[in-house]
Amino acid sequence: MRGCAEGFSTRLGAQSYVAGCRLASSTTTQTASSSTPDQQVQESIRLLFTTFERTGAACATVKHFTQQMLLFPLRPDSGPHKGELVWQRLGLRRALTILHNPRYAGAYVYGRRRTIKLPDGSTRTTLLPRDEWITLRLDAHPGYISWADFERNQKQIETTAKAFGQDRRHGPPREGPALLQGLAVCGVCGARMSVRYRRRDDRLLSTYTCHLHSMDHREPGCQVLHGERIDAAIGDLLVSLMTPMALELSMAVQDEIRERLGEADRLRRMQVDSAQYEVDLARQRYMHVDPSRRLVADSLEANWNEKLRALESAREEYERGRDADQAQLDDQQRQRILELTRDFPALWNDPATSHRDRKRMTALLIEDVTLTRRDTVISLDIRFRGGRTQSVEVPAPIRACDQRRTRANIVAQIDALLDDEHTDGEIAAILTERGLNTGAGQSFTATNVQWVRYAHHLKSLRQRLRAKGMLTSTEIARELATDRRTVMQRLHRGQLRARKTNDNGRWVFWPLDQQPVDAADPTKSGKISLNDSKPARGAV
Repeated sequence: MRGCAEGFSTRLGAQSYVAGCRLASSTTTQTASSSTPDQQVQESIRLLFTTFERTGAACATVKHFTQQMLLFPLRPDSGPHKGELVWQRLGLRRALTILHNPRYAGAYVYGRRRTIKLPDGSTRTTLLPRDEWITLRLDAHPGYISWADFERNQKQIETTAKAFGQDRRHGPPREGPALLQGLAVCGVCGARMSVRYRRRDDRLLSTYTCHLHSMDHREPGCQVLHGERIDAAIGDLLVSLMTPMALELSMAVQDEIRERLGEADRLRRMQVDSAQYEVDLARQRYMHVDPSRRLVADSLEANWNEKLRALESAREEYERGRDADQAQLDDQQRQRILELTRDFPALWNDPATSHRDRKRMTALLIEDVTLTRRDTVISLDIRFRGGRTQSVEVPAPIRACDQRRTRANIVAQIDALLDDEHTDGEIAAILTERGLNTGAGQSFTATNVQWVRYAHHLKSLRQRLRAKGMLTSTEIARELATDRRTVMQRLHRGQLRARKTNDNGRWVFWPLDQQPVDAADPTKSGKISLNDSKPARGAV
């Protein structure tokens, strides 16, 4: 039985191999091969693989096709155009299907998927890992890429997908300004830090965050670091390192741009030629139709007109694309590139240099950067490719609340003035005379001084005088065996010594042993009539 099963499996594999080769000669929604006779189809598929190799991301590949107004071949398996070669915009799902398909690497595969029937009658298809495939034959037919390139692409797709998980190390460069995207490591827990962006006015500001523990354990994140100063320090360091390599790098960039535009122009030209071929074919069919068969002639004439409109549209797209390419590489810009080759700092800081290109240059030199905040500085431990390390420190950005906080030297002056027995209003006037302002840049007032005392836990003038043994009006009245109104009346007659504690008329009194000798004389401390002068407002 085992021999029969093995023989059946071998025959099944051989039959499937032949069928697979036949499928590989067409351009279905699942497969395509270099054996197709259409040169435009081959060039389009080759451009997809070369663009993915250059950008490292399927999304960037689709974006390139969209920006260059390039169509992609498709042979639908169903619908009104089943089996026909049609040209459509390249989508992400279509691009990933091609990148994952080993037939484009010249391999024959059988058993990549497993389909099972569910109890409700529906089916479920599952992709199997490579070690569970039934058949894998390399170099079964000519391919667009080698098997080594295919495996490298699969690894790149896998690492790119990790950019959306916890390990963001190998994500492709994106449009944001954060230079250390995928390279920043948290100096507290060692995890990869993610990038967040916020907009301030017309600027996009980056923030490096570590939220591994917040995701796993719902705990606060380790660090949240503003990236503006960090990116500036990395950029300055790279400029100092890259200056000798500026000429070689700039010329390589210029050659790459020319090569990309040449590939796009050739494909657009092929689209025009293909449309012209369809027009000639439709014209030939119309010219050979029997004039007596008017219905057929009308149908062929309508088809001819449709092909003519498609040709005109293809020519317009070609002209627009060519004009856009020429605008990108006119003489003035070529001269500008040559000038920038002599000055790499200008190339790095030039507004026309995209954030994505800066990130690519950064990733070529730097393996990772460990970020650690230490009080007022952020430590950058840089590990270059090749093993070299270097540490840089940048000042930590001041928080908004700290920017509005009163400086420590002003707080110290307020404390000293309180020791010199000045009220809040007097302190405010003295600070203003000295040219000092609050953290918000405003002139000091009594209310500002009060808030500073409250925020820094400074004792008020009243508390300091009370600590020296001075008495309130109630306490001095009790010792004089009288009431508070009489005490205040004696104060205004000059019979008692006291000190203002604020600008609202609150007083504290010296003890009796430091008062005038007649302060306790009962003959001079009688009750005061209601017609006597009123005490100071707000006296307590």
